[in-house]
Amino acid sequence: MDLSIYKAKSDKTIRQHTDELLINLDILENLNYIKNQHTYNLTKIACEYHDYGKANREFQNRIKNNTKFNENTEMAHNVLSLYFINENEFANNEDYYKVAFAVLYHHNYCDGLKALQDKESKELAKNLLSDFKVNTIKMRTPKRIKEITENQEAILIKGFLHKCDYSASGGIPIEYQNDFLNYGLDNLLKKWKAHNNNSKWNELQQFCKENTNKNIVVVAQTGMGKTEAGLHWIGNNKGFFILPLKTAINSIYKRIKKDILDENHIETKLALLHSDALSFYNNDKNNEMDIMDYYNQSKQLSLPLSISTLDQLFDFVFKYQGYELKLATLSYSKIVIDEIQMYGSDLLAYLIYGIKTVNKFGGKIAILTATLAPFIRDKLKSGENPIEFQEKTFVNDIQRHNLKVYNSEIDADSIFNKFEENSKKNISNKILVVCNTVKKAQQIYKELLEKGVTDINILHSKFIKCERAIKEAEILEFGKTENIGKCIWIATQIVEASLDIDFDYLFTELSDISGLFQRLGRCNRKGLKSIDEANCFVFLNIDNNLLTNGTKGFIDRKIYELSREAIKDVSGILSEKDKINIINEYLTTEKLKGSDYEFNYNKFEKWVEDLNPYELDKNEENLRNIISYDVIPNEIYKEYQDEINDNSRKLLKSVTKKLDKTELEKIKLEKIKFKEEIKKYTVPVGIYDIFFNRSNAIIKKIQLGRNEYISVVNCQYNELGFIRLTSKEVKGLEDNFDNFL
Repeated sequence: MDLSIYKAKSDKTIRQHTDELLINLDILENLNYIKNQHTYNLTKIACEYHDYGKANREFQNRIKNNTKFNENTEMAHNVLSLYFINENEFANNEDYYKVAFAVLYHHNYCDGLKALQDKESKELAKNLLSDFKVNTIKMRTPKRIKEITENQEAILIKGFLHKCDYSASGGIPIEYQNDFLNYGLDNLLKKWKAHNNNSKWNELQQFCKENTNKNIVVVAQTGMGKTEAGLHWIGNNKGFFILPLKTAINSIYKRIKKDILDENHIETKLALLHSDALSFYNNDKNNEMDIMDYYNQSKQLSLPLSISTLDQLFDFVFKYQGYELKLATLSYSKIVIDEIQMYGSDLLAYLIYGIKTVNKFGGKIAILTATLAPFIRDKLKSGENPIEFQEKTFVNDIQRHNLKVYNSEIDADSIFNKFEENSKKNISNKILVVCNTVKKAQQIYKELLEKGVTDINILHSKFIKCERAIKEAEILEFGKTENIGKCIWIATQIVEASLDIDFDYLFTELSDISGLFQRLGRCNRKGLKSIDEANCFVFLNIDNNLLTNGTKGFIDRKIYELSREAIKDVSGILSEKDKINIINEYLTTEKLKGSDYEFNYNKFEKWVEDLNPYELDKNEENLRNIISYDVIPNEIYKEYQDEINDNSRKLLKSVTKKLDKTELEKIKLEKIKFKEEIKKYTVPVGIYDIFFNRSNAIIKKIQLGRNEYISVVNCQYNELGFIRLTSKEVKGLEDNFDNFL
């Protein structure tokens, strides 16, 4: 069949498009990303035949006349392509079904299996393909294709087909070679040596270099250079670095870009993967860079090194249509998971299931974390597809923390007294206060203000974006080790991990011991300050309503009680070894039995294990399962109303004339800026912050697009951030609420 006389698109023949796929496939093979010759051979057949169905007369007429798909006269080309594949040309039936599965499902235009069985559909296919010599689809074929959907090689073939096809269709390079990371790390060491000739990679970093071909689990205290260690482990390979917080991801992206890659050809080396990546690129851009092209390549996982959130990669566990592309990509990749203890029970269940699956398919995993509960280690080693790994703990003799533990709730008096004492001594007076809730942080802040403290600041998640960004920049600058200062910063758990800040003193509530030890890492980070006297003050008592009880509460009751037991008698110096010993003693599988944490982990683990391929729609799944809403507080809207409404009008302005690709991309980037100008006034809130019984706090909606809105809500908003309305205030406003639900 001469594919060069049939169109795949208005500007490309089926032969041209198919050849592009085959070139992409050879790039993957030449990079040694397809480990098995048999898999390569079958993927090549799938690439060859995937678009043969487009040769049907209706498709060709539609391309020629630029008309829309008519379901009465036409059939999805992925179904028709199957009729061109001869089952008898395969060494065995199973190979045929693997290829047939990949070709049939490379698009999700219709129920492919039904189309192969339905009498009318079969007649339509016969009619559409009457000009060609085609094969008969046997009665057993649909059933056998369905049975092959969870076969490992079939998944890889389909994933590689998707990757080759999307790359060719989008005009995006399928993969860039990583030939730069080891050189960049060597160059970084040279820079360090220029300042200190004794600089060298430490024991942790050397361990990662030496075990680059193994799965590893590393427990290393704060400040030991886990980022560089993880990059050494990735080496000159396809790599992903996964962190829990966007601020940390952006920070590491900037560090690698500047310190390791010297800002050289970033668009072919380093990607950012999170929900605000396009906006970040747009604000951080190099004028010579095509932002949309860079973003599309990042999304297609084409770049050698990506810094990512969990949801951008591990959503493949939901087995939605097309998930195979991510899994096939991860099958030849090395993945660093940073700070695994930061994930709740549900996300941890998805992550560990994903880790085991990736490892089964050939990918390598490195877990780098400050603390590792034995419970997590046991989960990695047990169940289906247990993972084998090289494990090592790295701690040094530096003593950083002298604890004083209080059998009471955190209070403003203790903080105030320490601040005043330090002021009289005229010593560095950088105090960090970490609370379990925004409400408690706001309360402590108010009480300290009432006591006359003026050197004070507050940071939590419920500030509008532009204010939070300023506060994060301020705390990073103030928190530098070398900076001597005088200020109390009140914060929540958002400072627990990955923020490189160093305070002189810490006052904190207890949540759980993993979280506590993360918080301790924000105090005397480098171990350069005196610990002759207590520098960390831990308050054991917390509001009982925060502890889990059925569906209520968010701090696991059993883990809190174990943590309280572990820490209640600690007094004085707490070494890094002490911390690891406490975690190993108290957060075991045995001790967590009966906890809500264990129950939820097991529930989500079973749910994800039992999912069938394509049972969930990609739009249904949500790895970040906590529902939050970005809203504009009414006080902020009143202040910036003209600016917000003007940007909304610009977003809704329609384009009447036909535009080329460059003009369309320019408009898209402009619209992203207009959206960001509105979104910088938003704050993320929970469902109970804006919905009350049958009423809600929504005043009006700002339109961003055809089906995209941001709500303006009635609330209090001031220097403390967002404060939800009280039940008394809600009653007074109830009559004015729209019925949002």
